[in-house]
This record gives sequence, C-alpha cells and structure tokens, in this order.
Amino acid sequence: MPQLTDQGAIDEHDAIDEHERERTGTWMTPAEYGASRAAVWTAAVVLVTDTRGRILVQSVDYRADRLLPGGAVDAGEAPSAAAARELREELGVDGRYPRGLAVDWIPADTPGFPPEMRFPGEILHVYDGGTWTPDRIEAVRLPAQEITAIHFAEPADLPALMDPGDARRALSALRARINGSGAALLEDGRPTAPTALDRLGVLRTRRTPQHGAWHPGPVPERLPVRDLSAWLFAPDGRVLLLISRATGAAHLPPPTAAATEDAAPLGYRHGEQGAHARTTARLADLPAGADPEYARLLATPEQVRELSDWGGAGDDELAAVHAARARFGLPVPARTPLTELPGEDARR
Repeated sequence: MPQLTDQGAIDEHDAIDEHERERTGTWMTPAEYGASRAAVWTAAVVLVTDTRGRILVQSVDYRADRLLPGGAVDAGEAPSAAAARELREELGVDGRYPRGLAVDWIPADTPGFPPEMRFPGEILHVYDGGTWTPDRIEAVRLPAQEITAIHFAEPADLPALMDPGDARRALSALRARINGSGAALLEDGRPTAPTALDRLGVLRTRRTPQHGAWHPGPVPERLPVRDLSAWLFAPDGRVLLLISRATGAAHLPPPTAAATEDAAPLGYRHGEQGAHARTTARLADLPAGADPEYARLLATPEQVRELSDWGGAGDDELAAVHAARARFGLPVPARTPLTELPGEDARR
C-alpha cells in the first residue's frame, strides 16, 4: 500500500512509476502517449452557390487572394458551430450547416505560412451552405473590417482567384455536392478516392452560358437552329451526359448518340445566334463507347442542371424534362454518384 509522507501526501505517484517501469512492449504512460499525438489546427468553411452555380468567395483586408467564408474553430467549439458563427460574424447571416461536403488534411509544410507562425498542419471542414437566392444575397451585411466584399465566381475561375490549395478544396467540395456520395476525404485539397467528376476534371473550364428564356415545343421555322442536343433517358430515370476528356466540360449528347425510341421535341432557348434546341427520347440501346474524346456518364437531370450555366430558365427546362420522364413512365431517379460508362449497363 502507498504510505503517507510526513506532509500528509500519498506516495502513490512513486508506486505507479515503479509499476510502469516494470512494463514492456508498446505500452506508454499517459504523458508519453499525449506527447506522441500530432497537434493540428482546426477550421471550418462554408460553400455557398447562387442560382447560376457560381461560388461565393470573399475579399478580405489581410491578404490578396479570395476565401470561402469561414475561419478557425475556437477551443472547445464544434466545427459545425464554428461554421455558423463565422457566417454570422462575416456576412450577418444566421443559419445551420449540418451537412459536410469535405474534410481536408493540410500538411504542415504547406507554402505561405511564415516560419514564426509554426503552422502545425490543419484539419479543415467544408460545409454545405446551399444555394442562395437573390433576396438572401441582398440580406448579407458585411462587418466594419476584415471582409471587404463578396463575389460569386465561376468554378473554373477559382484557381486564378484563390490560393491553389483553397481552390482545389472548393472544387472538390462542389463536385462532392453534385455527386451526392457524401463528404469527400481530401489531402491538400485532393480526394483520396476520386469520383468520376474528379478524375475527369469536371468544372475546370468555364461553362458555356445559355441564359435565354425557355420555350416549350419545337423550334419555329423562322429561327435558325444553332445546336441540337437531347435528354436521353435510361430506364432508371437518369440521363446520358458527355464529358470532354480534354476540357472537363459537360454536354448533353446529340440525339444520334445512341439508339433511341419515342423521340420528340422538348423545347428551345432563343439566343442571339439562333436557337439551342432540345429533344427527348428513351434509350433503346447504348453500345460500348468508342469515342476517345468524351466520357459517357449517367446523371440525374438535377446533376446535369448543376453542371450547366442556364440561368433562371434552367428551372423551367428541368420541369419540362421531368414532365417528359413522367410521360415515358420512368421513375424519379434518386441522386446517386454519376456513373461512367461502360461500367454499368444503361439497359438495366
């Protein structure tokens, strides 16, 4: 038994130390184990888009490049609580952001940190701030200092506006949101398990805007047709999407991309140089892809919409697409990761 000293304290510490010295192998004292653990910073940011799919970035008074809203997690604070606090402090917006899009490990040797800062590395959480309407954007109130402006940037422009690691992280988080496969695990902004969107570099080049009003039905004879593309439905309600391997650009396919049935005009957008026409059809057969220029994916109509810059009229086109799907008697597709073909038979 430990003995009381003359000062009335218990010599228990000495007894424990003697017992510890007798242990062998990988066992460590609590102090040794604590010293062996890596210490890193923790931060939380929020990815917000507008109705065109552009990403909210901030200008700040302490650095030249732009940032996602957010910042350091305080001691004892949950990352999601920090995200809500930072948006309230930086943008004057109240909200909760429970859905994570990415968790990034930032190494201690990342360039840009001065040596005297002794940057130990960081775990950074990216939360989904959703799509903000013009009214919500108008409600933003910036503080008297630190945040000098907000901007909505085309995803492909982020590498020119942000630190390289920040840009990689934001694009990876946006792809994870569109993909619908849960939060991405990143290391210095790069996914440890890249999806088809990551592998193909989707959104690395600027999207082609098509902002004309949506008109249902066939293109009038008086209007020249600038291009013709199709919503081609697989039996599960998803549609065929083409991704350029050279640029990462997403395109609806031409009507001739596969054997189809029940084809019909869907509608068109009228631009300055002619009409962007859409047809719709069911896929009757999808032979093995032989075009090395494009990857073929199956996506929900919503995912196609989020990879496009169609302006507000994109909602009208999406409604017309779902009406056509219902006429074909096809199910409403759940958001699942985009599937690259071949790899899944579209006829299943």
